This record gives sequence, C-alpha cells and structure tokens, in this order.
Amino acid sequence: MWHTLGHVDVVHGLYYLIMRGVFGLWDGGLVALRLPSVLAVAAAAVGIIRLGQRLGGTWTGLLAGLVFPLLPPVQRYAQEGRSYALICALITWASCLLVSNLSRPGRRGWVAYGAVMLTACLLHEFAVLMLLAHGVTVFRARLARAWSIAAGGVLAGLLPLAAFSTTQSAQVDWIGTPDVGEVLGFAATALLGIAFARFAGRARGPITLSALALPLLILPSALLMLTSPLHPLYVDRYVLASAIGFALLAGSMLDRLRRSARGSGTVQRVTCAVALAAVLATLVPVSTALRKPGSRVNDAVAIARAVQDIAEPGDGLLFMPSRRRVWTLARPDSFRSLSDLALEQTPVASNTLFGRELPPDRIRERILTGARVIAVRDLEGQPLDTNAREAVKRSTLDAYFEECASRTVTQARITVYARPGHCRTGPGDRPG
Repeated sequence: MWHTLGHVDVVHGLYYLIMRGVFGLWDGGLVALRLPSVLAVAAAAVGIIRLGQRLGGTWTGLLAGLVFPLLPPVQRYAQEGRSYALICALITWASCLLVSNLSRPGRRGWVAYGAVMLTACLLHEFAVLMLLAHGVTVFRARLARAWSIAAGGVLAGLLPLAAFSTTQSAQVDWIGTPDVGEVLGFAATALLGIAFARFAGRARGPITLSALALPLLILPSALLMLTSPLHPLYVDRYVLASAIGFALLAGSMLDRLRRSARGSGTVQRVTCAVALAAVLATLVPVSTALRKPGSRVNDAVAIARAVQDIAEPGDGLLFMPSRRRVWTLARPDSFRSLSDLALEQTPVASNTLFGRELPPDRIRERILTGARVIAVRDLEGQPLDTNAREAVKRSTLDAYFEECASRTVTQARITVYARPGHCRTGPGDRPG
C-alpha cells in the first residue's frame, strides 16, 4: 500500500488504511466495504440533531437530523465504499465542537476541534474548504483568535499531504468544468438555503444557525466552481459535507412551519401536511433509483458482462485510457479469455491501481498482431489523455482498423475494431 500511494491516490491513503483495518477485523465483502459509510451517515445525523438543538431548538434539531439522510446525495454516498460519508460525520462533529468552543472557550475543546478537522482533511484534502466555511462563521461572530490557532494547526498538519499530492495532480485531469445543470443545481440549492435562513430564528449563543449553515452550504461549492477556469476541480462528492448546512436550514424552516400550523386553522394544518407528504413522495422514486445498479456512473459488473457478450476467442483488449482497467477488478474472470494488449504488469504485480503498460512502440506492435480489438473507452466528449501510450492506441486503431460496433454501458463505450473486411456485428451492437 505504501508503495502504491507513492505514485497514486495519496489523498485517499488514510481511508485505504482504515478499510484495511476493517477487513482485517472482518472480511465481510461488500457489507464490510459499505458499512462504515452507513454508520458514518447515522453519526452525522445524530450530530446534526445536536447542532440544531443548540442553535435552533429541539424540533429544529430533530427535523434537520431527519432531513439529512433523506437528501439524495447523502443517500448515494451512504451506500458507497468511499471516504465522503466519513468526512461528513467528522465535519458535523467538528461543527458541534466549534459551537461548544464559541460558547465555552477552552484549550482542550480547541485541540479536539483541530484533531477532528485534521482527520477529515487527511481523509480528503478538499475538506479544508469546510474549515474555511467555519472561518467565515467565527469571523462574523468576532471570535476568531482561538479558531485561527486551531486552523493553523490543521493547515500545518495537512501541508505535507497537500504538497505531495500535487505530484499526482494528473489523476484529476479527467474533471471537466461544471456543466449548466451543475451550476443551476448549486444556484437553486444556495437560493433555497438563503430563503430557509429567514426562518432560522434568533441566536441561542454567540452564533446563529444560519451563520454556521450558510457558509457550509455555499462557500465550498462556490470556491471550487470559481476556480474551474484555472483548473477544473468541482465534483459534487468533494463537497458532500455542504449537505450539513442545507439540512440545518431545512430543519429550521420545517420547525417554523410546524409552529405556524399549530397556531392556525384546520385548513392551514392540512395544507402543511399535504405539502410535506408531497415532498416525501417525490423522494421515493429518487431513493428507489439510487438503490439500483443503473444509478452508478461506472457499473463495473454491467461493463464486464457487456465485454463478455461481445468478445470472441483471441480478441485483443485495450483500455482507453489505462485507468479504465480498474473496471476489470470487480469481475476479472470475465476478461481472462482476452489478451490485454497494452499491459506489461498487472495491478497486483506492479503495486498500482491500473497496472503498468508497455512502451508506446510495443503497444503498437501488439495491436497489429490481431484481427479484432475490443476497446473499453470513455464516452465521446470526455477529455482525451495526451500521453504517448494513449496517443499510439488511438492512432494505430484509426490507421489500421475500422469500427465495427459500439455499445454504451453506463459511462463506458465498448467498441469492436477489426481489420478491414473482418467486421461482424452481433445483436444489440450499433454499427460504427
């Protein structure tokens, strides 16, 4: 693992270490892989209840804690074996410590806050955006000195990881600029949060609920989107913890509706109940869809089956780009009958995630030895890797082969190439 992190995925090193420990204690397959995320979302919901109670009252906390796990992005990453749910839990409890420290300052409390925030940042360095959101909160409350010391400690602890991760920055070259849907989605969520903030009520301590929640909701996503023209880095999961802010604001709004309904007539109460039922009803199809394999942009099992269906004995196999070889790891038996034309060393043998590939001239030679090649590629329109190995794959296929058929499976494009005159298409294939 140490050797692997030296050249790839160092930003996920702490999470890999944690999961290695989990599987060391219990090798429970997919349940063991996903259970920490499930428990983390539960822990985050409890922390949000506590935050809401401190800043808005008992019902605000309870309703916010119920809203949080119902949010579609949270539901998704509660199911996945990734670090983002754990980061959400840590940011939530760091926020609890922040609120406590602002009410009753103490060295131990600030040390605990710094330790929890640093752990979140070491799980993924973009969690530092949540630290900046906390900074906006404390500066608005004019209580910045102790927080600044704790934040300085977090940044100092994160600096070695951040500096070394810049040597692996090519890993995020696949990220494109936010599309219109992502920008509009963020804008709508931010405006909704600002509208909900009107119902947050008065401060129950040194800060208000909206002073904590709005920076968490808006600042991290806004910063990543604004830096996209320089280097695109916005991915929704990187700022999943922003959902904490939305849940708190939604909880305060629902509490206000609850109190209004109690003091109003039967018609108003029924209207509020119907509106709440309608919101919950709209979440049902979303929740159901999120629990199906098709909801994942990279369904490795479906990709493996599609390759198996289209392949013939003796076919060559190319991954374009090479990082797509990771799709074989879920069901390696589906690819054993195919010859991986670019592979020099397997992921296991090379201590890498995607294996080590041959030099460009050797890749070209191996491609030209066969009559048919199956290329597992990104969808059209995705950024193309410009390194020599990927360039030679594309140029050789374009010059000596013709595209016979193509299938799209989630985010994979599986294309059959053959020498001129050797094309054969099967059922379900789209001629090239």
